[in-house]
Amino acid sequence: MKVLLINGSPHQNGCTYTILKEVADTLNKNDIETEIHWIGLGDITGCKNCQYCKKKGECCIKDDVYEISQRVDEFDGFVFGAPVYYSGPAGQVNSWMDRFFYSVGGKLDGKIGAAVVNARRGGNSASFERMNQYFLISNMIVPGSQYWNMSHGFTPEDVMQDKEGLQTMRALGSNIAWILKCIDAGKKAGINPPEREPRQATHFIH
Repeated sequence: MKVLLINGSPHQNGCTYTILKEVADTLNKNDIETEIHWIGLGDITGCKNCQYCKKKGECCIKDDVYEISQRVDEFDGFVFGAPVYYSGPAGQVNSWMDRFFYSVGGKLDGKIGAAVVNARRGGNSASFERMNQYFLISNMIVPGSQYWNMSHGFTPEDVMQDKEGLQTMRALGSNIAWILKCIDAGKKAGINPPEREPRQATHFIH
């Protein structure tokens, strides 16, 4: 079992990495393999709504969104980490997630999806809720924790002093590991995922 953690901060080893690492370390202690992927400092192109992925099954832009989407079956769960800018997830995270979730489609069905956020002071709750929308519309399983998955700090050293925030990350990691093991046990016992009805896509006209 393996979980991919996406570091959506422009700082490779900053506050966002610090809380993702806390989740990853807990997963490792529970025998879950992890990989942390940093989206980097390059320009993250937003979704062009060109529908190429619906025709070809992959994003037309061949960057790391494309590379990770080609590996999606390798992972049983995803944890997305974001810094908070103006009471929302950093723009590069939104662009990355827009394209990733649109291009991989139903391949995330039944996988774990979680978000973690960090702010110096405010905006965590709004950012956390925004990111959860990706998982909830994709038939993913969203684990809880003892508090919303957030930390506070301006530097990694600040975050390391947020004892409740770090404990929340560890609780999240433990819950993800437990759910993955339950899913694995269920499969071995012959319990299959629910069958999905054909998608009914409507709008407010019809």
